[in-house]
Amino acid sequence: MILKRFIEHTTFGATSAVLAMAPAFMASAQETVPVDFYGHINPTFLSFDDGVSSNDYLTDNDHSNTRVGFWVRDMFNTEGLSFNFETALGLPSSSATSQISTPDWEWDATKLRKVDISYAGDWGKIYVGQGSMSTDGIGQKDFSGTDLVAYAGIADSAGSFLFRNAAGALTTREVGDVFTDLDGGRRGRLRYDTPSFSGFTLSASVGEEILKSGDDNTYYDLSASYKGGNDDVAFEAGLGSAWADTSTGTRQQTVGSVAVLHKPSGVNGTLAGGSVDGGGDYFYAKAGIIRKWFGVGTTAVAVDYFQSNGFIAGEEGDAVGFGVVQKFDDQNIEAYFGYRDYDLTDTTGAVSYRGANHYMLGARFKF
Repeated sequence: MILKRFIEHTTFGATSAVLAMAPAFMASAQETVPVDFYGHINPTFLSFDDGVSSNDYLTDNDHSNTRVGFWVRDMFNTEGLSFNFETALGLPSSSATSQISTPDWEWDATKLRKVDISYAGDWGKIYVGQGSMSTDGIGQKDFSGTDLVAYAGIADSAGSFLFRNAAGALTTREVGDVFTDLDGGRRGRLRYDTPSFSGFTLSASVGEEILKSGDDNTYYDLSASYKGGNDDVAFEAGLGSAWADTSTGTRQQTVGSVAVLHKPSGVNGTLAGGSVDGGGDYFYAKAGIIRKWFGVGTTAVAVDYFQSNGFIAGEEGDAVGFGVVQKFDDQNIEAYFGYRDYDLTDTTGAVSYRGANHYMLGARFKF
């Protein structure tokens, strides 16, 4: 209880104070150190076929939603002391769209991605505020260049769409219920990362949800990551566990991934997987190639496969996808197309589900 209160008061207090002082803080910062603004817009056309009807939408691509942010580095003439603010703009998202729900364009506090103060030195790096937990991205190591349409977090494309049963009626089964990659996410937290030792970094964090109500859990994450390679090969790997202290006990999940890139050929591959203690696991694999076939920029092509088991008791899911991303370097644009086919099986035979598929067509513009 003491730890929980400390987390809540520290992270929520720091986040609230920074937000309240943001205008004065930015004005002061601009007089002393540069403020680096960034962002991107990422509209996409999403078409989902549930085996009975096809539904078409213009949405925001949740693989990398539209956002703006800024960095202030070396604040108050202190090397390594930084502040990062980042927020989504609240456009209707691909992961929240479904046959029965079309989100409105609406911004609220849950769209805040980062309100984060960090301090780095030879001893490592500490963070306080809203930001990534230690397992955020640990299961998503990927060199394919196709994460705008195909990566381990496949529910970002169409996670709220419902499967239909054999009779054609909508069920309560959402794509995101079946295909989850157990990503660590972002919360109000305290986090520490060690320095890199021969490519290895360890990280620990403790936090809670401070931007939305209804979640009083306390979360703890531990992770290890590795980055290495040579002139011809790049290699990354990560492994982490996350615990949630809930009103009914402690829940644990473990996730990891490995990615490799052969630089001369552009051939790359990814393996990822994870499990929840007491129920549910998945396996993910991807193969791709990145080449500069056109003068405007590189082209990335990949195919992937996701298999889930037991996230819903007695049910298994399979998803196969394809993605291509074309960069236009001079315009800071990445145009993309992605397709995915879904199958859901009730191993008890109680329910038969129809197959489903979707495709996405869009472009991300960075500024």
